[in-house]
Amino acid sequence: MMRITDTVKHLIIINVIFFVASMTIGEVVMEKMALFYPKNPHFNYWQFLTHMFMHGGVMHILFNMYALWAFGSPLEAMWGSKKFLFFYLATGLGAGIIYTLVNYYQFNSIYENLLTTGLSSDDIQNILETGKYNTTIESSVPRDKLAVFYQIFHTPAVGASGAIYGILVAFAFKYPDAELMLIFLPVPIKAKYFIPAVVALDLFSGLTGFSIFGSLGGGGIAHFAHVGGALIGYLLMLYFQKSQFKRWN
Repeated sequence: MMRITDTVKHLIIINVIFFVASMTIGEVVMEKMALFYPKNPHFNYWQFLTHMFMHGGVMHILFNMYALWAFGSPLEAMWGSKKFLFFYLATGLGAGIIYTLVNYYQFNSIYENLLTTGLSSDDIQNILETGKYNTTIESSVPRDKLAVFYQIFHTPAVGASGAIYGILVAFAFKYPDAELMLIFLPVPIKAKYFIPAVVALDLFSGLTGFSIFGSLGGGGIAHFAHVGGALIGYLLMLYFQKSQFKRWN
């Protein structure tokens, strides 16, 4: 069993401290540290960093911290602490930025559709604040899109999952033949096949809105944050290979 490395240990401790704070202090911490949509009054630029240390529940943080230990420790042992920490923060920040850009595109598209129905900016702001509207606009903007519109504005992103997906991609690069498996699918699959399949599944869920984890309490998953972290991780691994960087100590 791989021993926990120093940076991974410290990251887990920081995540646990943030989680305990959010559970004890509550909404104040969430409003300051979770990543809100830029037009939401709770949004602040530091949230692109701090959301990585926030989690929505016990199972959420347990899964992420287990993955950080299991896949992050071998990478830190190989790279050294500085390179690993850079990679972790870069993929987490990239995940938050890509997730926000996707939301920005979706939000603006629906906003423009609402304007074409004759609603004013104040009318649309009232929908965002109250969730109430005249149902006649559903002939132009379907109810499911209005729900997405409201959700993007109000629901913050939390979790280290974007950075974890970046780590998974790096693990597949460095340990392609390591055998992995899901709890509900106990069949060993090599990392070079398993991890791309997981990322592809997230991309499919993000594009279609259909998630196989929905019935398992996985509603509200930020799929594009996962895909964003994986993409940044992939680009960084290509850069690392090209630049021949070994350790940053």
